[in-house]
Amino acid sequence: MSTPRTRTPDRQAAAAAIDAPGTDEAMWRAARLADHLPRLVLPAGAVVVVAAHPDDEVLGFGGAIATLLAAGGSVHTVCLTDGEASHGPATPSALARLAARRRGELTAALGELGALPAPVHAALPDSALDEHEDEARAVIGELLDATGAALCVAPWENDLHSDHEAAGRAARGAGRDTATPVWSYPVWMWHWARPHDPRVPWHRASVLPLAQAALDRKEAALARFTSQLEPRGRGMPPVLPPQEIAHHTRTFETVLH
Repeated sequence: MSTPRTRTPDRQAAAAAIDAPGTDEAMWRAARLADHLPRLVLPAGAVVVVAAHPDDEVLGFGGAIATLLAAGGSVHTVCLTDGEASHGPATPSALARLAARRRGELTAALGELGALPAPVHAALPDSALDEHEDEARAVIGELLDATGAALCVAPWENDLHSDHEAAGRAARGAGRDTATPVWSYPVWMWHWARPHDPRVPWHRASVLPLAQAALDRKEAALARFTSQLEPRGRGMPPVLPPQEIAHHTRTFETVLH
């Protein structure tokens, strides 16, 4: 995950929603989504999971990835940026160091989920993915073609983070190009939305229950993203404080389809 760069009124509004105090996980627990939303069955065939930044795929779909791998399924991942902007403005050398660190964290995290091929790294600019959406669409489409994917899973295109939204749109476009179904996973939505929030298309939402073994693998994978879990500097909290991790360590994952 990365903090969105603000350059337009829309982005400023989105950043304000993300920077504001978020919805407590206790409120989401009280909503009992797993009891009220339909359950989805993971498909047979190869699955391509798209991330805007290193960690998005684990936050939103890591338990499902572990479940698929444990069942002998084929999962491939593509990370569109290296997440080098997560700590704010920096020198080119500092950005390069953080990008390398985050690539290493992602490799370690995916290893916790199971035996996965190395991720495809598109190395597009963090916090400017909407300016490179066509390139992202092409990268995703190439992987869908190469793997014969039965499903593509990507960040939700209304997650408020501009990179997540661009990744979601690019995946939708690539899905149309290759006739591949696309599911979406929310990340920041759990922070800025509320149960029954009218901005969320709940009629498209379903849950994927996770066995304890899959949840354990997901939690181990999330622990690998130390750059996002530690304070970013003096007076700067982590990108992923405990209250955000709580949204992503439930006994189920939620997708929009």
